[in-house]
Amino acid sequence: MNEKSMYVSSRSNTTYLVQLTLLVAIILIMAFTPIGYIKTFGLEITLIVVPVAVGSVILGSKGGAVLGTAFGLTSFIQCFGLSPFGAVLLGINPLGAFITCVVPRFLTGWLSGLLFDGLQKTGRPGLKNISILAANLCCPLLNTALFMSSLVIFFYHTDYIQEFVHTLGAANPFTFVLLFVGINGLVEAAACFLAGSAVSKALIGFKRR
Repeated sequence: MNEKSMYVSSRSNTTYLVQLTLLVAIILIMAFTPIGYIKTFGLEITLIVVPVAVGSVILGSKGGAVLGTAFGLTSFIQCFGLSPFGAVLLGINPLGAFITCVVPRFLTGWLSGLLFDGLQKTGRPGLKNISILAANLCCPLLNTALFMSSLVIFFYHTDYIQEFVHTLGAANPFTFVLLFVGINGLVEAAACFLAGSAVSKALIGFKRR
């Protein structure tokens, strides 16, 4: 590798780390201010999935995994008195609460990045915009699906979740997920799809310039 190639590589790595650090900082700010969560009955509507989606597009699967993990760790911290729902889960099963908060978010960022990278590698003309939109739509959907799957695995048969099951009139875990997520999942998906796609496109355009 010649001197010019080493310089370009070093500059690229520095830019990558700066972008990753900024997105982690945004996640931390959103997590511990009212910006990140909209409180509702049961699950909060989380907007933190937006920077995770953006990172999975501009930084790839590895960056998405790091950002997803940061999101998950802040979510677990919320269980210590900041989120009533999370606090109850922590009291019932601390390990289950940790896995439910962290692992789905790690997978969300990682898989969204893999989806974007995979679509990009096809090399088909005009697929850039489609891959951006797809990653920003799949990210919140994956977050909801994976989080609720873990919640069902670890907590569905607990008295706490069964209260929600009876209140919602859910006949089985699948209908419970649909009824419990409800409008929250749609709001998250819409917010991430619109805001995340716009920010991702802007940042990619800025990087090209």
